[in-house]
Amino acid sequence: MSTDTHHTDLHGMELHGTGAHSSEAAGVITGARDRIDSLDDRIIGLIQERMAVSAVIQDARMTSGGRRVNLSREMEVLGHYSQALGKPGTGLAMTVLELCRGRI
Repeated sequence: MSTDTHHTDLHGMELHGTGAHSSEAAGVITGARDRIDSLDDRIIGLIQERMAVSAVIQDARMTSGGRRVNLSREMEVLGHYSQALGKPGTGLAMTVLELCRGRI
């Protein structure tokens, strides 16, 4: 019996830290986790890009004498996320908006 808890033993310990109890399931989980990690990296990159674009908009708005934040536009964004993702989408949108413009 191995002292490495990330492998299985004859008593049904999980495989490779996946929570799976078969090699086949562990392989599926590992592959899917790799895909999720890749998607998360892309999502983070898109949020960073959105932050940069938002900064351009805020700068243009403020330079022209306007306010940094346009609440009616933010309501549109909240509605879009909510419609696409349900109630949790609203929370996600609020977090994205805060990342892009800071707290109001």
